[in-house]
Amino acid sequence: MFLKKKKISKNQKKFYKNFDFEKIYDIKSALKIIKKITFVKFDSSINIVLKLGINNDKPDQIIRGCVQLPYGTGKKIKILSIVTPEKETDVIKAGSDYVGFEKYINKIKNGWKDFDVLVTIPSLMSKIGNLGKILGPKGLMPNPKNGTVSINPEQTILDIKKGKINFKTDRYGIIHSVIGKISFSIENLEKNFLEFIYEIKKIKPNSIKGEYIKSIFISSTMSKSIKINKKIFN
Repeated sequence: MFLKKKKISKNQKKFYKNFDFEKIYDIKSALKIIKKITFVKFDSSINIVLKLGINNDKPDQIIRGCVQLPYGTGKKIKILSIVTPEKETDVIKAGSDYVGFEKYINKIKNGWKDFDVLVTIPSLMSKIGNLGKILGPKGLMPNPKNGTVSINPEQTILDIKKGKINFKTDRYGIIHSVIGKISFSIENLEKNFLEFIYEIKKIKPNSIKGEYIKSIFISSTMSKSIKINKKIFN
């Protein structure tokens, strides 16, 4: 219901017969299998899907936050910084890809969304708030909770470049995220995975009394999903 089925080639189907995809694996074993069943010619992303035992009708159970992955995601993140002129030099030095104010607000109003993260400062949120209907559905609206609204936007940019990512449950109580690339070592992917799960557990709302982590799956961009043993994380 929640995981999209991925098209696989005839060669993949033959190779998949060597593995039991109904079995539950520890993370290290699962990552080894993912590496063996990924045949794409590009550096595929490693994806994680968590189903959480939350009630989306309760605002305090909507899980959102950020995590600093030890080895990053391997993905180049395009950052837009909407800041006042005196902040522009600092955010450019920090690595922001696009920097400005009115120019980019107008571009977004006209449909431009060629960026992954929008960073801004508190004094400009009244201007950016009008973009909520455009940015909100795409998950691009800046938020103080994940640090994208800050008096030190340059630090936020440095953190993002080092591997800080944001996450949020969807309407089904599921979190989708990238935790690295297929080219990463098993050890580095495992550390990224564990840091991600640790952060999810750390922000568990007190109002949740039952099972918090319902299921965990990992996959590469074009591979089947593998179920991870959730018991050790609950």
